Amino acid sequence: MSGAGQAGGPAASGPPMSFARRAMPGRVVFGPGKLDVIGDEAGRLGALRVLLIAGGSAKPAGDHAAGLLGPLLAARWTEVARHVPADLAARARAECTRLGVDAIVAIGGGAATGLAKAIALRLAVPIIAVPTTYAGSEVTPVWGLTESSRKTTGRSELVLPRTVIYDPLLTAGLPAGVTASSGMNAMAHCVEAVYAPGANPVTTLLALTGAEILARCLPALAADPADLGARCEALYAAYLAGCAMAEAGTSLHHKICHVLGGMYDLPHAELHAALLPYTVACIEARDPAALAPVAAALAGDTAAGALYDLAARLAVATSLRQLGVTPGQAAAAVPRLAEALAPAADQLATAPTAADLAALVDHALAGQRPT
Repeated sequence: MSGAGQAGGPAASGPPMSFARRAMPGRVVFGPGKLDVIGDEAGRLGALRVLLIAGGSAKPAGDHAAGLLGPLLAARWTEVARHVPADLAARARAECTRLGVDAIVAIGGGAATGLAKAIALRLAVPIIAVPTTYAGSEVTPVWGLTESSRKTTGRSELVLPRTVIYDPLLTAGLPAGVTASSGMNAMAHCVEAVYAPGANPVTTLLALTGAEILARCLPALAADPADLGARCEALYAAYLAGCAMAEAGTSLHHKICHVLGGMYDLPHAELHAALLPYTVACIEARDPAALAPVAAALAGDTAAGALYDLAARLAVATSLRQLGVTPGQAAAAVPRLAEALAPAADQLATAPTAADLAALVDHALAGQRPT
């Protein structure tokens, strides 16, 4: 798999470099067919009673994993939901307590991993994550729960999966639209990691490498969904994206997505894809240099324009209106956005005002290419 050359690396000359970082712990097993080692990986953790989370399109992979886990399997859980409703998490935790579960295997997209994290946050059981989309949350310590249309997020190493198994074969059956929107979700992780408060030269290198790979392999997958090489590249890029975001943290884009997603139960990946060009345009307008490396990695005049063009090429949503958001809902979200961003204003080099947020939402609703 190719990287991004010198993207994000140190310049030939310049001021002395200084930074501090703490890499996220965890074991990664990557390659076609690696789901078959799930029993061995559970054994490495000393698991004796495993809850297997795998619902929806991940059920066939869950069936296979159940056989591989054999006597270690305590129970299966098939109910998952985006944004992890608090009542769902409470029921899953109660079942784990009743069964004496000592480890979780989560197979699926971000909803499956998110539920596993919600359980681990309270019960401190280790997670083996097997992503089937390009979610990226499998390598981050970020958790999220939604209650009464309000999404709460936080960070805790209790929820960081101990092992991640990346099997590109599990992404082979993804519908084209899911591949594209999930890939753009990974792209959002790359982009945000470049300007997030914890960014450092290493996370920037990971992020820009991931962005360059995604910009190349997502159109390839749109042209040929059966291209296993491109599947490997996309999953690798999503891994890099998740690692970068895990360290660098989140900022404007993710905070806005969490508010809108929680308020209106919007599809997670599609929301990231639709909103990304406009959050980036907001940042570029206030700090043109902040995302210049992203524009260069995507070979665009601006990062926002390049992201919009890629989304349009992949035929994913490029406006909130396409996700069903009405003008009234968009307007109602602005005060909630300002409230959510206020505590993090000091982490943003150019914190948006309420007027900026209103303009951002209006632009995202209209869906015109940012200039």
